[in-house]
Amino acid sequence: MDEEYDVIVLGTGLTECILSGIMSVNGKKVLHMDRNPYYGGESSSITPLEELYKRFQLLEGPPETMGRGRDWNVDLIPKFLMANGQLVKMLLYTEVTRYLDFKVVEGSFVYKGGKIYKVPSTETEALASNLMGMFEKRRFRKFLVFVANFDENDPKTFEGVDPQNTSMRDVYRKFDLGQDVIDFTGHALALYRTDDYLDQPCLETINRIKLYSESLARYGKSPYLYPLYGLGELPQGFARLSAIYGGTYMLNKPVDDIIMENGKVVGVKSEGEVARCKQLICDPSYVPNRVRKAGQVIRIICILSHPIKNTNDANSCQIIIPQNQVNRKSDIYVCMISYAHNVAAQGKYIAIASTTVETTDPEREVEPALELLEPIDQKFVAISDLYEPIDDGSESQVFCSCSYDATTHFETTCNDIKDIYKRMAGSAFDFENMKRKQNDVFGEADQ
Repeated sequence: MDEEYDVIVLGTGLTECILSGIMSVNGKKVLHMDRNPYYGGESSSITPLEELYKRFQLLEGPPETMGRGRDWNVDLIPKFLMANGQLVKMLLYTEVTRYLDFKVVEGSFVYKGGKIYKVPSTETEALASNLMGMFEKRRFRKFLVFVANFDENDPKTFEGVDPQNTSMRDVYRKFDLGQDVIDFTGHALALYRTDDYLDQPCLETINRIKLYSESLARYGKSPYLYPLYGLGELPQGFARLSAIYGGTYMLNKPVDDIIMENGKVVGVKSEGEVARCKQLICDPSYVPNRVRKAGQVIRIICILSHPIKNTNDANSCQIIIPQNQVNRKSDIYVCMISYAHNVAAQGKYIAIASTTVETTDPEREVEPALELLEPIDQKFVAISDLYEPIDDGSESQVFCSCSYDATTHFETTCNDIKDIYKRMAGSAFDFENMKRKQNDVFGEADQ
């Protein structure tokens, strides 16, 4: 370990593993360490089930009705991949897709007045949906056509909307859309967590709705994908990529000290040895003095023996409860997957309800979601602090990632990855930087 590296990475969360993969592909000498004996850090999948019970101090362990412990892979942080989103692009460019199998999530639902409805995402579905009255449907259809044709480089498609100045509130007004439709458009299609977006320029929202529609167009049932065997497979896939390009991995490796000289990182000390480096990437848990708390997220993992009611017995789905419907500032989300994804025993379902904490009684905040899941066999409640770095790392060359937020997809995580890359490399992130070199020795060509 007493060596010189270009980059040392601490923690094997998804953000850290993708960055170490990119750095390795770009010819950097990388050392990747984690104090835990497993991959994934905060974003790991826990297996066997006994381990999850231990982690939440449920000492009696799982009952026999839960089946074999090793059939379970339970995500600590629930997220799906947008089929046309940035993480899928990263997986394709790096060819990490060869290590993973994905399934399309069966449906996306939205909560209105105590009931759940399928999110209408095509014109046909919109016209058949019970969410809107007949005239509203026509107006919504017009709005969807406007968004689909919108091209920020072609003013002919603007229809009097200025992408940089017209607020989204004004766009909704232009199409005369009612509050319920605005709720599900902003929260279930554009996937905003709060209503702050309404008074910002509309371009970002239009692009988000386009991403949703294009993702949906790829597979039809929903715009989301989920990896078999759980999200813990994602960091491991990128770790393999890094290793193929010469990255060194050490799990179960305590980090005793990050060594600084003149305000700049020069190495990491572990078990009496020092590995030297020019740059350091880490998650917030390794540098508590370089991060600030930016809020909290509550996530409740629920094990069920039945699909969620009113979802057509889907074996995977997402439910969005827009904040307006339950008098909150931020949305409540439910991600549900099951034995069909090799993450639970036969006939079992895992639903994870999550939201940004707003009060001193977080469990009560997610009650509307839990009511949709009844009866629940077992609950595991986690309240996590969200951290963000206090500086950009330009002086210290210590680049810290942000905690995983309450969103149900990886777009914000990918933005963090691109941002850290830009600060480290001094140039904007380009997906081309992730491409495997065509003449390299994969050592896997025959697979």
